[in-house]
Amino acid sequence: MNFHVMTLFPEMITAGLETSITGRAIKNGYISIEAVNIRDYTTNKHNKVDDYTYGGGAGMLMQAQPVYDCFQAVKDRITSDRKPRVIYVTPQGSVFNQKMAADFAMEDDLVFLCGHYEGVDERVLEEIVTDYVSIGDYVLTGGELPAMVMIDAISRLVPGVLNNHDSAITESFYDDLLEYPQYSRPEVWMGKSVPSILLSGDHAKVDKWRLEQSIERTRQRRPDLYEKWLEKHPPVPEKPKRRRRKRAVDMLEVIDDNTDSTE
Repeated sequence: MNFHVMTLFPEMITAGLETSITGRAIKNGYISIEAVNIRDYTTNKHNKVDDYTYGGGAGMLMQAQPVYDCFQAVKDRITSDRKPRVIYVTPQGSVFNQKMAADFAMEDDLVFLCGHYEGVDERVLEEIVTDYVSIGDYVLTGGELPAMVMIDAISRLVPGVLNNHDSAITESFYDDLLEYPQYSRPEVWMGKSVPSILLSGDHAKVDKWRLEQSIERTRQRRPDLYEKWLEKHPPVPEKPKRRRRKRAVDMLEVIDDNTDSTE
């Protein structure tokens, strides 16, 4: 999978992503990350990419021309015939989540546009952006940190990036549940023991315990997610117990009473 990040600070992107799991994934060829400097595409002799906003107001705005020309250069390097998805990182976008990460992970190429100052000229956003995405209801200095957060989350879902595929499907937010508690050696630490069921060797019971723990942890810590999970997994109503047998006994008593009255 190929990530293309249009930014004024390409060194932030490379420094932040060329380490740890994403760095190993780049080295092994599972993903590629291209940080493209928008400033390289300005026609301004002073390399300016911003100007005052029409109508007045505080701050400067990133201009349409350098952003658009930068995108055209990125698009020309993409071999796919499809128009790439362009993600504009903005507090005004839909809030990023695991389901969105899985959706983006299906793409061959993703382009991120990192804004600065008071944002980006609306006209170029209308021209190139396909997805408006936020990482939360707060404002940051620029789009680089949110872009890196999303790239990290998406990369983990690209086949081959994680050594163990099961890691991606047992982590928090899979199926709207938080991850169950985990334990490692030593077996007893500061008087606290590892739950005995995890030492039992019974994988079916361990899986059942982990699911129960995930459900309860989600209920306590993220009731909003718990409600979503309940909608997809409504409790099965209990069947009435021994009701049919009781009716049969009642019928026998009625028959006995009728038999007695006719003798």
